[in-house]
Amino acid sequence: MYTILGGDGREYGPVPTDQVRAWISAGRADLNTKAKELGTDDWKTLGDFPEFAEGGLGSGNRTAAGPAAADTGQSAELIAGRLIARAGKLDVFGCYDRSWKLLKAHFWPLLGVTVLLMLISGAGGMVPVLGIVVSLTLGGVFAGGLQFFFLKKFRGQEAGIVDAFAGFNLAFGPLVVASLLVVLITATGFVLLILPGIYLAVAYQFTYLLVLDKKLDFWTAMEVSRRVVTAQWWRMFGLVLLSIPFGLLGLVCLIVGIFPALVLIQGATISAYEDLCNPKE
Repeated sequence: MYTILGGDGREYGPVPTDQVRAWISAGRADLNTKAKELGTDDWKTLGDFPEFAEGGLGSGNRTAAGPAAADTGQSAELIAGRLIARAGKLDVFGCYDRSWKLLKAHFWPLLGVTVLLMLISGAGGMVPVLGIVVSLTLGGVFAGGLQFFFLKKFRGQEAGIVDAFAGFNLAFGPLVVASLLVVLITATGFVLLILPGIYLAVAYQFTYLLVLDKKLDFWTAMEVSRRVVTAQWWRMFGLVLLSIPFGLLGLVCLIVGIFPALVLIQGATISAYEDLCNPKE
């Protein structure tokens, strides 16, 4: 356990080692920050402690490779801690507002790709017996590809149909395993008094995007998603609940309105992902 001396002259702590590392990764501290161990009055720099100096965690070690490269190889706890420390409060209505703007700007590409992937994945799921296997194993691959396509559009990047199938060539194995685990663990949660299943269904919202966007392995992606969402679980739950009236409104609009509604809901999820998993420094 450590207490650090902030730039404002105030003491913060005592906190565990991983929290200090999260502060270093978030740029809130560096190896020159004054700190002391619990039970001592001897102030040192963080660089004087082997557990911080040996990891090369100073903010000066970051490269221009971006968040995906910076997060690769780090523990889920460290990555999630850094993101939680930087993220502000999730604005649920703001997420839908940004999604609406995205929908208006790229209506046909977003709608077309959504319908196409739904038809392909739905057709595979209708095959007797084999359909169950396809849904379990490829569900995350299709969902991740669709989210990846939306994410690129959301960021103002060029996005083509090939990006919607990125899961097949960029991270097929991790997405298949993540898909299996997310379904099985969440289903087990629903069997166990339902509430654990609801919690996990919301908490794993960003798993597939973290695999594709940040190049995380399946388990790290699941844990980062769970930890980051848990920090603002009720807000994310509100985001999911708000999708229900939009979906019902889409059904009322001659049924075909469900497709634009799905695009709006998907865009809101991507907006939440950017706020929580790609917060600004």
